Amino acid sequence: MSVLVVGTTALDSINTPKAKNPRLLGGSASHAAVAASFFSPVKLVGVVGDDFPSRYVKLYQSRGIDLTGLERVKGGQTFHWHGEYEVNMNNRRTLNTVLGVIENWSPKLPGAYETTPYVLLANIAPAIQHTVLDQMSRPKFVIADTMDLWLNVALDDLLRLLKRVDCLVLNDGEARQLTEDDNVVSALARIHKLGPRYVIIKKGEHGSLLSGPEGLFVAPAYPLKKVVDPTGAGDSFVGGLLGYLAAQKGGSPAKHLRRAMIHGAVVASFCCEGFGLSHTLRAKRPDIARRVRELEKLARF
Repeated sequence: MSVLVVGTTALDSINTPKAKNPRLLGGSASHAAVAASFFSPVKLVGVVGDDFPSRYVKLYQSRGIDLTGLERVKGGQTFHWHGEYEVNMNNRRTLNTVLGVIENWSPKLPGAYETTPYVLLANIAPAIQHTVLDQMSRPKFVIADTMDLWLNVALDDLLRLLKRVDCLVLNDGEARQLTEDDNVVSALARIHKLGPRYVIIKKGEHGSLLSGPEGLFVAPAYPLKKVVDPTGAGDSFVGGLLGYLAAQKGGSPAKHLRRAMIHGAVVASFCCEGFGLSHTLRAKRPDIARRVRELEKLARF
């Protein structure tokens, strides 16, 4: 089955202590769509300006991603994020953000997109996520990703959204902020009461935690000897997860959700090994399968 990915299509300028890479293809939708495309057909909904390079459009197309829903605004400027990482890649700061065409964007789905069974509302304003769901016709499984910014400036919209999605993805700091509970495990119960049947808490290099009707599941991260650029790793994780989930036949999504998390973690590991999408795009399905087997061995006892 196919996956609908809605989020930011951006140009990222990334500084690390060892390199500077300007205007890379980035954004939550870009990383998630490429990750999902390893497993399932993908439809992308996003918006760019005239400055969006044609080579990035060709990159999407090389992955078989349907771009009918990618809007180009004449005379507009593509969303641009400029960030800097410290030697410890867990620490980063934003140097500049230009919202550009994303600021007043209200997506209009092509008719063929409205019945897509699997939907990823990648990290973007909750109001935009609502607009997308308003146009969908009975999707099978909806995942929403979020971040601390929306908890600060759009909390009411986010709380309404949680009643409309099957799964919420956020990191451990955001879970604490949302629930005002410093214990992540007890915070999960509070988040479930807000609406979603499933909650996934991302913990970076320490993996992720799934909570649902079937109980708790702890998914390890793939151990890397070297991290080049973690930008987009969380989006790659959730994109790979939903892409894998959509490709499975038989049973409910819950039946395959734990293995989907492992596949998402593996795709995210490739993302971290290069700037932007460079290393993710070099990965092949046999590479993903090999790392999944390695994680299975590491986690089994």
